[in-house]
Amino acid sequence: MDDLFFHRSGHLTDLIAPAMRILDIQEESGRIAWFEDGPWDPWNHTECVMALTAMGALDASSLALDHLAGTQRADGAWLGEYGNALPMVERDYISREPAPAFLDTNFCAYPAVGVLHYLLATGDVDRVRGWWPMVKGAMDFVIALQREDGTISWAFEAVGTGDDDALLAGNASIAKSLECAIALASRLGKDAPSWVDARRALVAALQTSPERFDRNGGGQRFAMDWYYPILSGALDPVAAAKRLEAQREAFVDPARGCLCVINEPWVTVAETCELAIAHLCANQDAQAASLLDAISSHRDVDGAFWMGWQYEEETVWPNETPSWTQAAVILATDALHGDRAHSRLLIRPAL
Repeated sequence: MDDLFFHRSGHLTDLIAPAMRILDIQEESGRIAWFEDGPWDPWNHTECVMALTAMGALDASSLALDHLAGTQRADGAWLGEYGNALPMVERDYISREPAPAFLDTNFCAYPAVGVLHYLLATGDVDRVRGWWPMVKGAMDFVIALQREDGTISWAFEAVGTGDDDALLAGNASIAKSLECAIALASRLGKDAPSWVDARRALVAALQTSPERFDRNGGGQRFAMDWYYPILSGALDPVAAAKRLEAQREAFVDPARGCLCVINEPWVTVAETCELAIAHLCANQDAQAASLLDAISSHRDVDGAFWMGWQYEEETVWPNETPSWTQAAVILATDALHGDRAHSRLLIRPAL
């Protein structure tokens, strides 16, 4: 692809194949689904935007941000499809049937991170100003669903029903998105006092009131609920290190990577990469590097990364190479080895 100018520093040159996998999936409109004919959501789309930006594929990443701006609803949200709810086909493949879709607050908040990442990587203030209305609309939609206790409902459709809950991993991600949105507002000379208040209340809940999250009790078996509070920016490096140590043995096989779910023999590339980023937040670079080494061989013949590894059966599972898996590897590697502002966005405060 003519507009793919790979990172000049060399620390991402081994990841050209994962970047090409994202570009193969990206449609002419800029839309980046999980895989061909697969589900789409704004969170994973944005993660791919950041990976392409980090790789230097700026035409592709800006096109993807334009797609977000062009498909945003009038209320500031996007309907995001839940690919993890799709059934398996012949055990090894994720179904290509339509996935259930929701106005998920975490999904809708995350484009703010991608836009700030693009600004830090390119310095293109004029281009980023064009995406500001999108960020503002999305963040205003999200904070409108904040409860008095500081937590944010997981989806618009759940409010006022028995399914209403504040998911810990999702709220932690929203906290980071608010941080980035506030930083972006500051750089563009915009006022965002309601976002500052919303973030302060959410961070306080994450720091002091874990009982306010996951009130339905279903999240504690997922690795994301363990490490995502670290990615939120709510914990300092000392507190982050303590949280990582508390459940490391439950979720991590040093030779294989990070389990997705505590009671299943399945390590996933994306969770392992996110955990590596959490270790970087705790100033534990060696542990992060070790995790990335553990998943370095989980590639197909073209060099793209498989979704996961079922280690009791010693087999790739499922037989999928999703776009967001490739993005997670690129972003974790850039966070570990990169020295530019956008490389540090996920591991250091943006404010």
